[in-house]
Amino acid sequence: MKQYLIYVNYVGKDYKGNHIYEFLFSDSTEKIDGENWDTFPASGRPEPPHDIFIKKALVLKSDLKLDVIQNSDTFAVWDALDGVVALAWENVNDYDTYPEHRMCFQFGETLEEIKNKLYEKDLVLENEKEKK
Repeated sequence: MKQYLIYVNYVGKDYKGNHIYEFLFSDSTEKIDGENWDTFPASGRPEPPHDIFIKKALVLKSDLKLDVIQNSDTFAVWDALDGVVALAWENVNDYDTYPEHRMCFQFGETLEEIKNKLYEKDLVLENEKEKK
């Protein structure tokens, strides 16, 4: 069964300074919702989707810095669900040159698509937690 990206949750940094993100997946993209998803701008108030929607949580630990929709000072989480903006995108502010392929993660992308994007930068999702 295909699983679809429904949220990228920034957790924080580990003791090595790596950024930690939870990539949350569901078996559907229909009627996904969470607390304060309509808050405009999001500004850190939205929470991950309601637990009933999350079927798999995978963790990315990396020095890769992502901007996430829930911390946006311009958009609401619903804008990401509507395809106006991504759930998460590579922050390029500290780069000397613009990357050839800037990473972004859209609502509804499949787990396989996400893994392929990360593989291009030698990154792997870990700590698979599957809910029954």
